[in-house]
Amino acid sequence: MKIGFSLPNIGPIGTAEAVTKVAQRAEALGYHSLWTIERLLYPLNLQRPYPGTPDGSLPEIYKHSLDPLEALTFVAGQTKKIKLGTSVLDMPYYNPVTLARRLSTLDFLSNGRLLVGLGLGWSKDEMDATGADMTKRGALADEFLQVLKTIWTTNPVEFRGKFYNIPKSYINPKPVQKPHPPIYLGAFVPAALKRLANVADGWNPVFLPIPVMTQMFDSIKQMAKEAGRDPSALVMVVHAILERTDKPLGKDRPIFSGSFDQITDDVRGCAKIGVSEIFFDPAFSPGGQSLDRWLSLLDQLKGLMNVN
Repeated sequence: MKIGFSLPNIGPIGTAEAVTKVAQRAEALGYHSLWTIERLLYPLNLQRPYPGTPDGSLPEIYKHSLDPLEALTFVAGQTKKIKLGTSVLDMPYYNPVTLARRLSTLDFLSNGRLLVGLGLGWSKDEMDATGADMTKRGALADEFLQVLKTIWTTNPVEFRGKFYNIPKSYINPKPVQKPHPPIYLGAFVPAALKRLANVADGWNPVFLPIPVMTQMFDSIKQMAKEAGRDPSALVMVVHAILERTDKPLGKDRPIFSGSFDQITDDVRGCAKIGVSEIFFDPAFSPGGQSLDRWLSLLDQLKGLMNVN
């Protein structure tokens, strides 16, 4: 199982110095990948509760957010081998033609290191700010993914759809990875899981206990089989919200929280259910906005690359 790490693009830690040092240290230590998350704005009055906290409030660190693709492009030029992933870009905020070119460029300039995590988004405030329609997210995503793949795999490109149209055109460069960079979807509801099973290369869950991930991934693979795809080709890449403590936590602790031994047990449990990769994200934990803390955790957790 591969081990990756988040890039510190969220919160006050999001500086040129921090992203550079974390990226270079992670590569030097042999981590497989670096990942960025997306937060477009910090509304003062949320229209919908944030799904990542018990009370639905938005973490304060979201007030400062480096663009996820720009941050990856910045470190692509300062690294050589480590993979570069998004977890996730929210499709409704983008035009797929311009995003396809940005992603192709990053894959081209990094010599084939891009991993593409995509989602539907949850924030009504961000949807309003970008002119997106929350009621059409699913239908839009189906076509959005078709456009990305069409641009990445054909020349000349031509597309006629309900939401997007591309006149017969050359669009270059193509990604280095063939047929295209892997696409992982952050999906949790039935319709999104079915979309994943039909068209994606893998699943990118977060916050879920191991038994729940097991059940949902089994369902995804069954739907992939019913769609005529090879279910064994689908992978699971887990976004691990990390909270490392000096003392063990109780039995009701969230996954990837607690002592080093408890976190190791979680990693071992993920390996047993066939997780392809875990990447750790300490940004939301106590001390998670300290560069020294990030660098220390990179050193401490490198041993988990050998857990199976």
